[in-house]
This record gives sequence, structure tokens and C-alpha cells, in this order.
Amino acid sequence: MARIRIWATIALAGALGVSLAGCSSHGGKRAEDARKAATAQGRAAVDTPRWTVAMITHSGDGDTFWDIVQKGAEQAALKDNIEFVYTHNAEAQQQAQLVDAAVDQKVDGIIVTLAKPDAMKAAVARAEKAGIPVVTVNSGSAESKAFGALTHIGQDETIAGEAVGDELNRRGRKKALCVLHEQGNVGHEQRCEGVKKTFRGTVKNLYVNGTNMPDVQSAIGAKLQSDKSFDAVVTLGAPYADTAVKAKADAGSRAEIDTFDLNAKVAAKLKDGTLGFAVDQQPYLQGYEAVDQLWLYKYNANTIGGGKPVLTGPQIVTKDQAATLEKYTDRGTR
Repeated sequence: MARIRIWATIALAGALGVSLAGCSSHGGKRAEDARKAATAQGRAAVDTPRWTVAMITHSGDGDTFWDIVQKGAEQAALKDNIEFVYTHNAEAQQQAQLVDAAVDQKVDGIIVTLAKPDAMKAAVARAEKAGIPVVTVNSGSAESKAFGALTHIGQDETIAGEAVGDELNRRGRKKALCVLHEQGNVGHEQRCEGVKKTFRGTVKNLYVNGTNMPDVQSAIGAKLQSDKSFDAVVTLGAPYADTAVKAKADAGSRAEIDTFDLNAKVAAKLKDGTLGFAVDQQPYLQGYEAVDQLWLYKYNANTIGGGKPVLTGPQIVTKDQAATLEKYTDRGTR
């Protein structure tokens, strides 16, 4: 196995835990006040041991979606007195090796994505065998329970795709181009299949190399130029929405650009009408709840979801909601 340098511990302010115990009739309020004060000052809000949680995702470099996931996880980690370590690799085999490395480091919990579940199954099994609790996030809801994870936190991708199909129907669209930017990602396939289930028009898939934005722009532009009947383009990630807007201009197309995922740039383009709508799966919540679930399990053997995935989306965001959410996207939490 190739050596991989993985541990780049995310710096978290804070040291001493704060006891939330209280014995008087006002103890609950004092405990809550203490918790809020501790968090505001960059200190843990609990006095549990300093556990280490590793999150390993399938993200490539520079993906703003995963920046938001990390912010949620970091905030929960600060509150829960947890050392949070984040690593990622877009290649499934390399991602699996990062999980193996976390197991070797004897971390106290692992958060992992299952974009390509077959490649991740053995690594998750090794974590389980080592007695390390695992939570899956974002992708792999269908496989999470079978792989032995405590729970899955994220969006049901088929349901999200169905919501997009319904929204396209409401907008009177007739022909949509669904742009898949990562070959083999089961969640991406599920999104486009979901669109096809509910959309009364025609859906065509376009596979592009998501690591090369000029190629993505060229591929979308060529498709729109060769077929003027496309009146909607659905991208599967926020960074690709802006690229699709440029491709639309290159092709002289009138297609509406819509996207999965939300960030500051998407919110601004929704507000000014450049984009039609976005599907928000609340990535901040995915990171936050995943860390919280591991803390709850370590502290009190709690699990959430009752054996079912804990859904954080989908939420359709249009121009009407964009202004309200803008202050959150500006600070990088939506």
C-alpha cells in the first residue's frame, strides 16, 4: 500500500471543558448559560474526554460544498471537546486507504462518504472490526446500514432528483440536460434518475470531467449549441452552475440554469435571476450532526434516525428565498 501523508489536524480553539451540572432549581438555566458562554469563548461546552473524530470524504480540491460540511463539523467538534481531523481524496481507492490510516491511528470515531460504496465496503468493515463507530454522510444512504454504520446523515438523492423534476414541471420546462461531473458516483446517477421519474419532459444525461472546468464548459456549450431545444440545464454541484452559465452564453442558449447545492455565488445568482433554482441539502448540518452523533454515541450510547437515514434535504431555493439565506451563504454556513 502506498504511503499517504494524511494527518493535517484542523486547529480548534479551546481547552477546558465546562461542567453542565447543577443542583438548584435554576441549575438548568445556569448550565445553558455556561454552555453558550463557553462556545462563544472558543471553549468546549462539555467535560467529556478529548475524543478524536476523523472525517474522510470523496471531495476533490477546492470544492466549496465540503468547506461548508467542515464548518459544521468543526463547530460541533468545538462544542463537544472533540479533536476533528479532515482528509479527502476523489479517488475511491485512495479514500479507502485514508479510512485505513484513521483506523491505524486508533481514532474514536469515523465519518465517511460512500460515493463509490463498493470501494469503501472493506475499509468501513475494518473500522467496525476495530470497534470504531462509523457515521456515513452525504452519499451512500442505501448502503450505510448494511455496512454497519450507526446512521446516515444527508439527502436522499432520488427524492432530491424527484423534487427537481417537479420544480421543472412547475416552470413549464420541456427538455433538460443533467450534467454529471463525477463518473461512478452513485449519488449523481440517483439524482438524474430522480429527475427523470417526475419530470414530464425529456432528460438527457451529459457526463463531463469535473476536474477540468474548461472542458466542462466546452462540453455543456457544445451540447446546447447542437440542440437548441434544451430549455433547462441541471448541474449537480454549486461550482458547476457558474460554468454552465458561461457555457449557455457561449452557445447563445436560452436554457435556464438550475443546480444542486448552495453557496454564496449561487445565492447571488439566484437573487439576480441568473439561476432559476437550487437544491440545498444543508451541508453544514451534515457535518454538525455527524460529529454530534458520534459524541452522543460515545457519551451515552445514543443513535438517531431509528435505523433510517436522517434527511437534511432537499430544500428548493429560488430567488424568493435567496435574499434571506444570503447572510448565511456569505459566512459560509449555507
